Amino acid sequence: MVRKPAAKESTSNVSRDELLKYYRDMLLIRRFEEKAGQLYGMGLIGGFCHLYIGQEAVVVGLEACAKDGDKRITSYRDHGHMLACGMDAKGVMAELTGREGGYSKGKGGSMHMFSREKHFYGGHGIVAAQVPLGAGLAFADKYLGNDNVTFTYFGDGAANQGQVYETYNMAELWSLPVVFVIENNQYAMGTSMSRSTKSTTLYGRGEAFGIAGERVDGMDVLAVKAAGEKAVAHCRAGKGPYILEVMTYRYRGHSMSDPAKYRTREEVQKMRDERDAIEHVRDLLLTGSHASEDDLKAIDKEIKDIVNESAEFAKESPEPALDQLWTDIYAEDLPQGSATENA
Repeated sequence: MVRKPAAKESTSNVSRDELLKYYRDMLLIRRFEEKAGQLYGMGLIGGFCHLYIGQEAVVVGLEACAKDGDKRITSYRDHGHMLACGMDAKGVMAELTGREGGYSKGKGGSMHMFSREKHFYGGHGIVAAQVPLGAGLAFADKYLGNDNVTFTYFGDGAANQGQVYETYNMAELWSLPVVFVIENNQYAMGTSMSRSTKSTTLYGRGEAFGIAGERVDGMDVLAVKAAGEKAVAHCRAGKGPYILEVMTYRYRGHSMSDPAKYRTREEVQKMRDERDAIEHVRDLLLTGSHASEDDLKAIDKEIKDIVNESAEFAKESPEPALDQLWTDIYAEDLPQGSATENA
């Protein structure tokens, strides 16, 4: 693997433990998604399944900037976000396979699971629908007077939706603490960015609303973390929203049903060989004498075991009972005189 290093790349402010954590977290997402792809091929995952393979550095780098209380919301390519924020691999895989042990009791599937405990609010199947919801989460924190930040993820395809710009306007108008993260994997559902927009950048569209932003190398977890820290500090300081356009690349098709014929195999292989985010950190660990080959093999085995256990848990977990079709549809009635009712 030959990786072209960034001109000013430096690890002087990154500890061994941090690099190992980034390596482990990204590898967990990669191996989990590979296993999910296998289970989909076996017919154990139904519906749509959008894999995050190749984009791992984006969410791992940004989660490194988060604190307790921060929120995250994203689109349907969401398994990596769940794992990065600490959701259990068993619960995620069980949900993918529609089992009772899943985070949404098997009724949400790939695109519609969440965790209030981890402040993960989906998982949304409608393109860009999560963007105004993310601003709403940020509005709640501003209203409550804390310094929490909401990470609102969406793709380059979603960046052309009108509700994104309505949200930009409101977020800047109200100085909401939201980091808009554009995961620009350059192909949306299957159309290259060069064919879908005349804009030279996507973060630059925020200028019309007075929103600061920047473009960052999404195949370099350290670069993502550095940009994320800047964005988060901006929001926590009460300066309003910030836009990060994170240039990344997915190795698989848009979904499991996409043969990805709109790009060449050579293009994908070149990215794998020269720009892979996990191999980048692996190289930093080895060349910096932070870890040995044996250390990394031990991590690889640990991750493989976690992923295999999640798959077995999913297979063994029962499917939801038929009477569960009628639950979790409406909010339960509030008791008379409750604080919410009187608000």
